[in-house]
Amino acid sequence: MDEQYAWVGDLGDRDALPGKPLYIEHCAGCHEAQVYKAPHTTWLELMSPQVLYRSITEGIMQSQAAHLSDGDKQHIVEYITQMRLGDPDAAPDVAWCEGPAAEFTALNETHLTGWGYDTRRYVSPEAAGFDRSEIRNLELKWSFGFPASTRARSQPTIAMGAVFVGSQDGTVYAFDLDTGCVRWQFAARAEVRTGITLGKRGPEGIPTAYFGDIIANLYALDATTGELVWQTSPDDHHSATLTGTPAFANGNLYVPVSSLEVVTAANPEYACCTFRGHVMAVNGEDGAVLWDSYAIPDAPISTENTKAGTKIFGPSGAPVWTSPTIDAERNLLIFGTGENYSSPADKNSDAVIAVRLDTGERIWSRQTFPDDAWNVACMMVDNPNCPEEDGPDYDQASSPLLVDIDADTTLVVAGQKDGRVFALDWETGQNKLWEVKLGRGSIQGGVHFGMAASGSTVFVPINDMNDTRNGEWLDPATARPGLSAVDANTGNVLWSRVQENVCGEGRPFCDPGISAAITATDGAVIAGHLDGIIRIYDSQSGDIIWSYNTTTPVTGTNGVTAKGGGMSGSGPAIAAGHMVINSGYGLYNHEAGNALLVFAPRSEGAMSEGQPD
Repeated sequence: MDEQYAWVGDLGDRDALPGKPLYIEHCAGCHEAQVYKAPHTTWLELMSPQVLYRSITEGIMQSQAAHLSDGDKQHIVEYITQMRLGDPDAAPDVAWCEGPAAEFTALNETHLTGWGYDTRRYVSPEAAGFDRSEIRNLELKWSFGFPASTRARSQPTIAMGAVFVGSQDGTVYAFDLDTGCVRWQFAARAEVRTGITLGKRGPEGIPTAYFGDIIANLYALDATTGELVWQTSPDDHHSATLTGTPAFANGNLYVPVSSLEVVTAANPEYACCTFRGHVMAVNGEDGAVLWDSYAIPDAPISTENTKAGTKIFGPSGAPVWTSPTIDAERNLLIFGTGENYSSPADKNSDAVIAVRLDTGERIWSRQTFPDDAWNVACMMVDNPNCPEEDGPDYDQASSPLLVDIDADTTLVVAGQKDGRVFALDWETGQNKLWEVKLGRGSIQGGVHFGMAASGSTVFVPINDMNDTRNGEWLDPATARPGLSAVDANTGNVLWSRVQENVCGEGRPFCDPGISAAITATDGAVIAGHLDGIIRIYDSQSGDIIWSYNTTTPVTGTNGVTAKGGGMSGSGPAIAAGHMVINSGYGLYNHEAGNALLVFAPRSEGAMSEGQPD
């Protein structure tokens, strides 16, 4: 086993661990009893032991755990996470920046692209710092191995001569873009999955980094020092989380809120469900709430009991776990929602919703897949918490795109997990102008995290992972994992490239699909696949013009082996002559990894570490 994964899952029988009775006596009463502000155990299990230990010794849970010995605290943490704590005070070694490498340049907001700024995920050659002719010359410049990590899914941001990125153990880093040394690091309370959104704060225009963690804390840091400016929580629900990257406009932050209650509901004794997805507007200067727009307007009520006697609450769910789409000139914010968690399935799940940017008032809502109520109980046999609709869990998973057809025509283009892509009228949302089906669909596919658009061409990644429905595997022969290009004027498919399975034997969690968001630039589309390979496609033909296998181990600037795996969630960032990507997603039947990889066009005469096809 690779050294960075050796600490995972080596504690033996969980029920025999000394931390189990301690957890039941001292923790379960809040963390398994739907207590607001107490993250459910399902979330705690995703956290690193170091982060949990820090929270009960010097953080938010310090007073509740004050009566416990250091040994008891260690046992509880190791029981929850199934990971050895090691030295809780050991800080990961990094190469600290000195001299000019430690200096930030000015924040150029015109070169900020992708989630948080423009969900079309298009980067001009000017902002990218290289063009189509140099893509074949990309080579690995430096890497970083996230310590003791099995996943790396925070969207990197390139700005101010730096790379800003979060990590599984909650550390947020600012790296020097050129060398990979660390300018500053900040310890959040939990894993950071969102991207790091930069914006100018207050009348002085102070560069500020905004992001959220998996237990729904929202942070603002001084982007040049890493010092905390403010921290708040957009939702006190015990299963709330921040997965989608906050968007920044007009000095304010627009924060999508999701939850893991969909997993918590797998417990037949859990009263499902009480969470509602929403988008919240927050003042970027002080974190004050400006407005809150819920996907389901009314709070859920108790309707009946399951056959096990547990209360059913509804309607619930409709989480928002992608970055909002903003058009400030039109005073418009658009977001997509996921499935209902409990019956009844209402009109707000699997929907595209438009609200006013200044007030959050709803303008229109268009449900794109009806009668979808689902939670993880539906993956089990005869679990009473599975809603009567039983899925199929076909979220609006990818951020809706605003695509300009001409000077007078703009469309909302949306992709769904059933493999469909369609265009809506931006003013009403009610006219479906065209629709095309590009994938079979599944719980983790077809369009999963993020499309891209260049001009009027929309690039659509398809996952189509062969996950299960009620314990039965989907037919892999019907899957169409890969990338397609669609003309947004007509919905006509310009080209479609289905990726063959190159995983081979011995890689049970390898898959050819594209779950992660993609990024477009002139002449090229960059995609990280679940098989661990970055592939760059020619945007006119769909031919693969460059590829790189991220599962090849390399030594990071911190001395830790950086080895990628399946790529999900965040996509490639390109700016200032570099391409930056995270690789590894050791959850939900995907391959683990811990790699941040930074590429740049090689110098004249050097040999590329990419593999042009």
